[in-house]
Amino acid sequence: RGAIVNMSSVSGLFGDPDHPAYGASKHGVSGLTKGAALEYARAGIRVNAVCPAAIRTPMIERTLQAQPELSWESLAMGHPLGRIGEPEEVAEAVLWLCSDAASFVTGHLLVLDGGLVAQ
Repeated sequence: RGAIVNMSSVSGLFGDPDHPAYGASKHGVSGLTKGAALEYARAGIRVNAVCPAAIRTPMIERTLQAQPELSWESLAMGHPLGRIGEPEEVAEAVLWLCSDAASFVTGHLLVLDGGLVAQ
């Protein structure tokens, strides 16, 4: 028995014309998650992924430095909740997916996006 949580992205759920290679890699992670969930379910191994949108991380900081027309505020405004996610929020989702509270969850892509994909 066990739990695997892959790191995908909302970019793995829709097309991203500005970062096609990144989006393609995250689509791959999403597909791998679902396939592995089916392959290992009978062994009691659950496989899920988290799909965050903008999270306050060094990767986003580098993006902002490379694209000066963007800012933390402009990224926040793109999310219906009006803010950027925090790393601790992603960690909490991963911990939940690994816990017994999520024992019937497998093959799921857990979206952590402040409502971005719902738009």
